[in-house]
Amino acid sequence: MVKTIMIVDDDPDIVDLLKLYLKAEGYITLEALDGKTAFDELKNHAIDLAIIDIMMPNIDGYQLLQMIRQEYKIPVILLSAKSQDFDKITGLKLGADDYISKPFSPLEVIARIQAQLRRFYEFNDSFSAQQPSHLKLGHLLLSHSECVLYIKDKPIPLSAREYELLKLLMSEPGRVFTKKQIFERAWDEYYIADDNAIMVQISRIREKIEKCPRKPVYIKTIRGLGYRFAKKDELIP
Repeated sequence: MVKTIMIVDDDPDIVDLLKLYLKAEGYITLEALDGKTAFDELKNHAIDLAIIDIMMPNIDGYQLLQMIRQEYKIPVILLSAKSQDFDKITGLKLGADDYISKPFSPLEVIARIQAQLRRFYEFNDSFSAQQPSHLKLGHLLLSHSECVLYIKDKPIPLSAREYELLKLLMSEPGRVFTKKQIFERAWDEYYIADDNAIMVQISRIREKIEKCPRKPVYIKTIRGLGYRFAKKDELIP
């Protein structure tokens, strides 16, 4: 199926250049020179990926990215003459999937677009088809359809972050997940530095699932590395 790419940049020359290369690769393109027009296009057309300049008048790329993330999950690549780490981290924290600094090679942009489309659409389709309806370990059953945890058939409410964290750990019992992996795989956020966010979520989950949270059976802390969920042979049937 042919994919539609939205190009948003207030420089018409860059828009025309990217449009030329994308069309040569067989993509459909939509173009906008400002954030407001781009968001209107997004509401009126099916867009598969957006590539957005940061420095634009009125609604800049960061603001447009935040507006998109409130309603859509499409891949977003930021383009910017700003190449400092702070600018890249800001964009990634706001929900960008990739960041390309200007000046850029159009061929590199095409390769990045192809990689994001492949990761987002092909991987997600495969994952959805293979994902079971629930995970069961010991007395715990995590329902994906309900996003609810059951302990011996008793429903235990979870926050969105608790659910995603528990799903990640339970999906591979025995595997140690680092804090960076938890941020990026469970919460889809860019990991910058060590903080207490994960520790707080782990503590809350333990309060809900462990008989004695201070002596956890299910979620183990691996000092200096991260956390892991107990394997089946470590749990009481």
